[in-house]
Amino acid sequence: MLGFITRPPHQLLSLLCPGLRIPRLSVHCVRPRPRAMAISSSSWELPLVAVCQVTSTPDKQQNFKTCAELVREAARLGACLAFLPEAFDFIARDPAETLHLSEPLGGNLLGEYTQLARECGLWLSLGGFHERGQDWEQTQKIYNCHVLLNSKGSVVATYRKTHLCDVEIPGQGPMCESNSTMPGPSLESPVDTPAGKIGLAICYDMRFPELSLALAQAGAEILTYPSAFGSVTGPAHWEPVSS
Repeated sequence: MLGFITRPPHQLLSLLCPGLRIPRLSVHCVRPRPRAMAISSSSWELPLVAVCQVTSTPDKQQNFKTCAELVREAARLGACLAFLPEAFDFIARDPAETLHLSEPLGGNLLGEYTQLARECGLWLSLGGFHERGQDWEQTQKIYNCHVLLNSKGSVVATYRKTHLCDVEIPGQGPMCESNSTMPGPSLESPVDTPAGKIGLAICYDMRFPELSLALAQAGAEILTYPSAFGSVTGPAHWEPVSS
């Protein structure tokens, strides 16, 4: 089941039941709701999850307001878990600004998202937080961190992106995530959530099938690749692999 809430192009909320094939839709809007499925003499309801798509800016507070609006709407419609994309917190204009705007996991911004999860009573997958790690003073680099919050606002898992996107973009030159970001040291074990057992990954990780296999072998039922691919890197990396 796939539903769209009508929004400007920079904001989109999709709701779906995991495990169902998602059709390619043109401009089609429906009001999503959980569907009950009967098995033998008993019935059960598929969990509803929300995929929140936003276009981030360098304004962290405005980005939070946009994300919070979508998360609250997802909760109102009955979702148990909402996914936010990579760089949901901000997208800076250059690497120096990225480092300047970054925060530790215990900072004010993540505190606002933990409060949002508690307020709405649903889990949040924060798909790519610009994290100042404990080694910030030594490295002056950050981590691209996928944070999973439960409905009480507690951090239940963090995964730091292991495969950084260093690519040559035709006509634009190199894009080197490693200039400002450290690779994560390891994978995170799949996490039990109301929607199923989730394996955490980020964006360019999907180019490396060994990661997916390792998560699946560890018991993951859902693989997540929150992404911030652009107009050039999307067709080159996201579309061929996800099709």
